[in-house]
Amino acid sequence: MNAPREHLLVVDDDAEIRQLLATYLQDNGYRVTAVADGRAMRAAMAAGDPDLVILDVMLPGEDGISLCRSLRTRSEVPVIMLTARGEETDRIVGLEVGADDYLPKPFSPRELLARVKSVLRRAKALPANLRRRDGRLFRFAGWQLDAVTRNLTAPDGVVVPLGATEFRLLRALLDHPGRVLTRDQLIDLMLSRDAGPFDRALDVQVSRLRQRLREDAREPAIIKTVRGQGYVLAAAVETEG
Repeated sequence: MNAPREHLLVVDDDAEIRQLLATYLQDNGYRVTAVADGRAMRAAMAAGDPDLVILDVMLPGEDGISLCRSLRTRSEVPVIMLTARGEETDRIVGLEVGADDYLPKPFSPRELLARVKSVLRRAKALPANLRRRDGRLFRFAGWQLDAVTRNLTAPDGVVVPLGATEFRLLRALLDHPGRVLTRDQLIDLMLSRDAGPFDRALDVQVSRLRQRLREDAREPAIIKTVRGQGYVLAAAVETEG
């Protein structure tokens, strides 16, 4: 019996591009839903979770950046963003709001197909013992993270803002307290398929997250460095919801 085909959701207001991508991806073995805007995207998501979303940035009404940010509050479905703007700043913004890869237009369908395969492959690559914990609230060392609203609350009740990358890093650590995670494992757990920028900057992201957690940079108590191996969340974690 054949395995069910993976479902891709294409969101692009250009009808010609939608049809081209739908036909090409279907011919390469995927089930494809193609829609023109954010409203239709939400309807398609409500009808059934896709395995991956291909999302154009320049959409009428709510743009792709806003849609991706909203999507990330309730779903970790992989997202590849498409845009006519190829500047590095636009690319970084897309990744910071939770996109997993970023492809500037014009592009070849073959290149997009390669990205789709890579994103889906990495999404499935994590071993069972590195899966996410269930739960909405994570409590640790007097702190609380709401995984839905992404609010991090300090022991004194102050809400500390987190960037998208900081949230994903903290969530990865909270899902595996007491376990040393290598840089590669952290990158995979953060679901950053375009791993290069995060790989090079992972230590910087850890440093920023420690600042958010009011850690002593010389002797951090919550996120510890294990020399030559990676990082470990040294606090006990309770989950709820």
